[in-house]
Amino acid sequence: MEQPKGGELGTKRNLVIYRLQTSKDTLKSAQILFAAEEYKGANNRAYYAIFHAINAIHALNGKAYKRHKDAIGNFNKEYVKTEIFSREIGRKIGEAEEIRHASDYDDFYIASREEAERQIDVASEFIQMAEKYCMSQLENEKING
Repeated sequence: MEQPKGGELGTKRNLVIYRLQTSKDTLKSAQILFAAEEYKGANNRAYYAIFHAINAIHALNGKAYKRHKDAIGNFNKEYVKTEIFSREIGRKIGEAEEIRHASDYDDFYIASREEAERQIDVASEFIQMAEKYCMSQLENEKING
């Protein structure tokens, strides 16, 4: 990821890049927790990696959502239903949200190694898609002024 250059702090581009980096850092945390066999924590961090990537995409249009429900709902409305992102990835994001919720709040929820690995894979896949999309949008803006 590129770093902000002098005088650029606070630009939309910087916010998008910052949120993408936060997403990648959070994915790294999920991988560390997974390696430590802390599967509930890995599920949580994998979901948050996705959430931060969604927020990077929203930043392209100057939008920000405090509530997860709103961020994901608007992502689905603006990007999945319009097929900018596939319905399949939209479904996987919804599943990741449900698994994170169960991992965090259900008293007797047992997170499996396979499930946590799948959540990390989904987060990794989505972050790559989000970064590609965001960077292409930022590049188009740069070219088109």
